[in-house]
Amino acid sequence: MNWRYRETVLALCTLAFFATMVGRLVISPVVPMVTDEFGVSNSVIGIALTGMWMAYFLSQFPSGLLADRYGERIVILVAVGGTAAASVFLAIAPLFWVFLLGTILLGGVAGLHYSVATTLLTRTYDEIGTAIGVHNGGGPLAGLIAPPIAAWIAVQYGWRPAIAVGAAVAVPVFLLFGWRVQPTEPQRPDERVRDRLELEPVLELLSRPKIAFPIVLSILAAFVWQATASFLPTFLMEHREQSPELASLVFGGYFVVQAVTQVGVGAVSDRYGRDLATGGCMILGSIGFGLLVAVPGSIALGAAVLLIGTGLGWGAALLPRFMDVLGDAERGAGFGLVRTVYGFIGALGSVCTGLLADVFGWGVAFAVLGGLLALVLVALFVNWVFSLGY
Repeated sequence: MNWRYRETVLALCTLAFFATMVGRLVISPVVPMVTDEFGVSNSVIGIALTGMWMAYFLSQFPSGLLADRYGERIVILVAVGGTAAASVFLAIAPLFWVFLLGTILLGGVAGLHYSVATTLLTRTYDEIGTAIGVHNGGGPLAGLIAPPIAAWIAVQYGWRPAIAVGAAVAVPVFLLFGWRVQPTEPQRPDERVRDRLELEPVLELLSRPKIAFPIVLSILAAFVWQATASFLPTFLMEHREQSPELASLVFGGYFVVQAVTQVGVGAVSDRYGRDLATGGCMILGSIGFGLLVAVPGSIALGAAVLLIGTGLGWGAALLPRFMDVLGDAERGAGFGLVRTVYGFIGALGSVCTGLLADVFGWGVAFAVLGGLLALVLVALFVNWVFSLGY
């Protein structure tokens, strides 16, 4: 097959997502070291991580508006370059409140990427589920590579150089993207961003049944994803008593599974329907959490990682639902708005899970995550049985 420019765009958007995800994921393996140095609890570090993910999703809506005004390319470059700068800031934080500010800053700049890149790919590809699946694979790929490297660096040199890995990855991706991706034509170059921030059109879009229903599902699923991305290594160390290095390898394995299965989930959603693919993800994920919490042994752990990794690839099945019902002129800001709403609320997964772990233990905290995926499955089933059409 001849390599086409659209494959270049897809590859570099995926690399950009990879870079912004590395900056965030190198934090998870060093959470115990950060809590020890600053003398804070799981709940408090959960606040920092929730702040990061909330900022990440809050920036999705304005990123779509900015892309409509100035084009997708410049916004993605700001996201990747900002990730590099924020990672350096975070790595040199002398006090916890500075660290907290750094996590929020990192989330905000990294969040400029996803909605804009998804819109760009939607304009480029017809089979958007598959393209989104490939693009989403940049996140799991970061999870495969970043945590083990960060854990090894942290053990050898401390957590600060480990977090600085985010900058080391983002800088070359920034240069490559700027070199190979052509400037993109903005959708609304003459319309000021402030003129599109009126409340009534925002509420009208969010109140559409075919938007509101998948937003609720996405909130629950994102809650689980955020909590898992924030605390899976800590869960493995404290609940299953694994070493930091082994926990990071397992964490990386979880992302390997996501990277491999993400494209398949998107392809299934394109061919057999969004609901079937999403429901399948929820079944696999909830079973996986049950194994992870309740069944000891390496075989159960391997099966849990396989099931959870596949199940939490739900984005390639659920997110195209929004693109299916948004018009061409709405997709930039509209999808960014949707991402902001469900992701901002879903980001509570970090702080809530940290609090549950402090009060009830890690087993209960992660069992709740499996229950939330089962709740999404029930909602999909009710919608199907009663032909609600959401």
